[in-house]
Amino acid sequence: MLSKRDRVGLRVQEAVSHAMVLLTYPWLWAWMRWRGYRIPGLSRVRAEFEAQAGREPGPLLVCANHMTLVDSLVIQWAFGSAWRLLLVPRAFFWNLPDRANLSRRTWIRVLGYVGKCIPVVRKASPEETRRTLDKIGYLHGRGQSILVFPEGGRSRIGRVDTENFSYGVGRMIQDTPGIRVLAVFARGAGQHEFSDYPRDGERFVIRLRRLAPVTSSAGMRGARDLATQIVHALRDMEVEAFETAGVDR
Repeated sequence: MLSKRDRVGLRVQEAVSHAMVLLTYPWLWAWMRWRGYRIPGLSRVRAEFEAQAGREPGPLLVCANHMTLVDSLVIQWAFGSAWRLLLVPRAFFWNLPDRANLSRRTWIRVLGYVGKCIPVVRKASPEETRRTLDKIGYLHGRGQSILVFPEGGRSRIGRVDTENFSYGVGRMIQDTPGIRVLAVFARGAGQHEFSDYPRDGERFVIRLRRLAPVTSSAGMRGARDLATQIVHALRDMEVEAFETAGVDR
């Protein structure tokens, strides 16, 4: 069970993040514009997100591919304006970045806090992993939305990695039966391999697909089965983007 201290900490972080969203989001937008980033058909993408995510109450697990350090920012930008994030809390995703990336600078830690980040330790101990999963379960129990990268880190092969990925997303689904799952493929059209940042002037391709992963297995085998279904769905969406959206191979 999650400790009272952790529960209170998450509630305070949520309140601070939402109170500041009209200040932090414009900075995100300005940085994206300064880099020359754009998402063609942004209004259509946001409307599709609303349609695919559904308007029913309850938790949402957004599962995305991972190529750069700012993928979560691009996805958050793609799916909601500042006012949308303020008025519809579920549209403001919690994120699970690597603690090492958030520890580089004090200002990065501050931005991570107001950006609803829960730092995680890669290859953590079972106790630390369970604590992280308990935090996620607590947030899902409150109807929150969480963005996760099922591959467990940036893909080193320049594609969705269907061989090396984490089973954590499967455990999240097991912990919250009936959770809505949305697969998101997001990639710069000119992105050839993993990098810290997309190139300046990048055009992003966004694809969405509502999933209903199921398994007859329990425990770690079931988690692996669920995670495999999601990763392979992302791979299918990637192939589609290569074939139809002008993404460089």
